[in-house]
Amino acid sequence: MDAASISMYFEETWATIYMTLISSAISYLIGIPLGVILVVTDKDGIAPCNPVHTALGVVINIFRSIPFLILLVMVLPLTKFLVGTTLGPKAIIPPLIIASAPYIGRMVESSLKEVSAGVIEAAKSMGASNWQIIYKVLIPEAKPSLLVGAAICITTILSYSAMAGFVGGGGLGAIALNYGYYRYKTDIMMIAVVILVVLVQIIQEFWMRVSRATDKRARN
Repeated sequence: MDAASISMYFEETWATIYMTLISSAISYLIGIPLGVILVVTDKDGIAPCNPVHTALGVVINIFRSIPFLILLVMVLPLTKFLVGTTLGPKAIIPPLIIASAPYIGRMVESSLKEVSAGVIEAAKSMGASNWQIIYKVLIPEAKPSLLVGAAICITTILSYSAMAGFVGGGGLGAIALNYGYYRYKTDIMMIAVVILVVLVQIIQEFWMRVSRATDKRARN
């Protein structure tokens, strides 16, 4: 492998990491509140509100049901408006957020629902407000599950970012597509795939270790 190829892999690996990290961070800023609202407004939640719960659930399910590649093309005008271009790594961030935030919302909802109802009732009996229950009971108690969910969500976002090559978004997916598929260079495509697999393993292992370290049950 020549120096130009090595430089290309380094550059596109960084582009993939950049897209994944930025998109994951913003998606979680949106997804966590979505998940909390879904749990709180559920019929068994601490502030039941069926219209809000149903409407939000429908919107989330609609976005989750759209295949990412189709969504990627659908939101090109919005991407152009938000970031000023439809090419390059930053152009893939808006569709990644739109696709990932609802998915994260559902993952957060699932994690929060694992919290024992007895713990919530105990907090209520001590006079805790709804906000205190959310920040001091629900989220802390669900932390290990939330971190496991983070491993799943971030690796999913990484896999989505690999589709950026279809719309000129760059990254390892662009290498696999433009050099490996279109030019029939299987070795170049396989190297890009191996790097993606390594990135997935690193992300998965990191978040699983953090989850185990924060799981009080594992230390008892």
